[in-house]
Amino acid sequence: MRTQVGIIGAGPAGLLLAQMLHQRGIDSVVIEARSRAHVESRIRAGLLEQGSVRTMTEAGVADRLHREGLVHRGLELRFGGQGHRVDLADLTGGKVVTIYGQQEAVKDMIALRLAAGLPLHFEVADVAIHDMATARPRITWTQDGVAQSLDCEVIAGCDGFHGICRPAIPAADLRIFDRIYPFAWLGILAQSRPMSEELIYARHTHGFALATMRSTSISRLYLQCAPDEDLSLWSDDRIWSELRARLGGALEEGPILQKGVTAMRSFVAEPMRHGRLFLAGDAAHIVPPTGAKGMNLAIADVRVLVRALEHFFAGRGEALMDRYSATCLDRVWKVQRFSWWMTQLLHRYDDHDDFEERVRLAELDYLAGSTAALTTLAENYVGLPYAD
Repeated sequence: MRTQVGIIGAGPAGLLLAQMLHQRGIDSVVIEARSRAHVESRIRAGLLEQGSVRTMTEAGVADRLHREGLVHRGLELRFGGQGHRVDLADLTGGKVVTIYGQQEAVKDMIALRLAAGLPLHFEVADVAIHDMATARPRITWTQDGVAQSLDCEVIAGCDGFHGICRPAIPAADLRIFDRIYPFAWLGILAQSRPMSEELIYARHTHGFALATMRSTSISRLYLQCAPDEDLSLWSDDRIWSELRARLGGALEEGPILQKGVTAMRSFVAEPMRHGRLFLAGDAAHIVPPTGAKGMNLAIADVRVLVRALEHFFAGRGEALMDRYSATCLDRVWKVQRFSWWMTQLLHRYDDHDDFEERVRLAELDYLAGSTAALTTLAENYVGLPYAD
């Protein structure tokens, strides 16, 4: 087989990249190690920046998003037993965020690609990258026991943190920045009405809690817990009791449809390009979910990569491809800063002393009373402007 761009990974980054390239007349083949059912059922991020919604709209993959997505003009910070609303729209000149599950966006993009008859291969195995330092890189894999080979001009590594693309780059050519946090999130998906029309970020002496949603009848709720938390010790009653304690207010209980523990880490691999291999999304960087930036950062990467590849395949050279990594990383580090700041501000650190605890509470109190400080939070939360 031969194509212009070989895309490894059928998550949001890979699928959106394929669609945006297709709009520009650039051929691609997408391969994915997991099954379609697995990819479409993974519960991941659910908050989209305004720029991400615009990008998906321009890509033609946002019809259902606009019908079913929940637009939020603000959020609430809770600490010291009180709530403080942050008016995102007012602080940013009308910008908003939208709640729409990542897995729903993935479903939309898969359906669109398959309906168009474009190549998308699930359940591939033994994926390997060859000759990425040359002008003719190659991807090989097996599917249903049959060896496959794909000649391309560019490879996009969109296969996530545990994928094969980043490890394919020689270790000597990568610089890794990694921070693992001393806590995790215990998350549940529950069939219950959300306790608020907007997200609630709560700081409590027991630890952090977050109340969000996937629809008007499905709640997504999180509790700070230990990284090695044993889920078997958390009965439904214990989960609801702890959520009530940390979040306060009226909390409607309902059947818990899913529960799991999410690790917390900050990770960046530099550079995001090696030869004709370009990393995008979680393959290159991970942010703690406190700032709701993972999927949005992947979409930002894709915007930069699409523009670079459009120039390249139009015969306008590799200048934008050469700047891809630096352009993306400028945004990545700003988003890392915001996500780290939100995380350290709202979580309980067992190894911090009383002084650090009081400083953190003073910062929250200052934040709630300062328009300038709230504007900084709001500008980052709704999404920084794109470089293009």
